[in-house]
Parts: sequence; structure tokens; C-alpha cells
Amino acid sequence: MSLNFNQFASEANAFLKEYTKSLSLNGDTEKAGRILSSILHGLRDIISTEESLQLIAQFPMFLKAVYVNSWSLHKKNKKINTMEEFIDLVRVFDGVTAMHDFKSYELSENYINVTFILLRKYISLGEMEDIKSELPKDLKNMVYHRIMF
Repeated sequence: MSLNFNQFASEANAFLKEYTKSLSLNGDTEKAGRILSSILHGLRDIISTEESLQLIAQFPMFLKAVYVNSWSLHKKNKKINTMEEFIDLVRVFDGVTAMHDFKSYELSENYINVTFILLRKYISLGEMEDIKSELPKDLKNMVYHRIMF
């Protein structure tokens, strides 16, 4: 198997451009990249390792790289019960830029919604159902009503 890093980079750039546009960020791909990474890392922290591995098996290489960056398999999954708690977790992953990137809960919820919608083209319905079972209620409802149907 040959590794075509140029193809991976091309796919990543096309996705990031579409993602940036979907988030209405006026071409700010750096911000979009931070948002994507923070949301994926937040998701990674609340679903089981087994589900994470099944999820990334369906991702293209560039999303796998974002998802596993700085991943420690020795951490215990966090118990998140609400969308607000999930947004707070995502903000932790965004670090010092969180107050700029995730200005309000409404905006943050929209970013999460858009992220799951765009990821849906890579994730099977069965895997979405499996992941949904491990999400907080608010996020579970969003996935069910806006993304799965």
C-alpha cells in the first residue's frame, strides 16, 4: 500500500474549506481547525475507547490524525450530562482561544451541530446510533433529530 500524503492533504484542505464555510467563519481556517479539533477531542473524552476506535475506522486519514492527536488511552472517560457540560469540555480543549472561538453557548451548540452534520458523511448510521448511546441527553437529542434523519 502506498501512502499518498498529497492526497491526504488535499482531502483535508477541501474538508476544512467546506467546514469553515459551514461555520460562517469568513475563510478563517485556523479557527475552524481549532473548533474541529476541540469538538473531536471533547467527543473522544466522553465515548468509550472501543467506540472511538470504531468511529475513526470510518474516518478519512486527516480526520483520524485530528482525532488521535494527544490522545491518552489511560484516561477515564468523563461523565457529561448536558450540552453545557460538553461545551465546557470542548472549551477546555480549545485552551486560551476558547473565549474567542466559543463565545456563547448558542454559537458553540451551532458549531457542534455543524460538525456532526459534516462528519455524518463519513460515519455509518449504525455507528452514529452506537455513539449516540454514550452522549449526554442534549447532544443525543441533537444527533437524533438533526443528523440521523
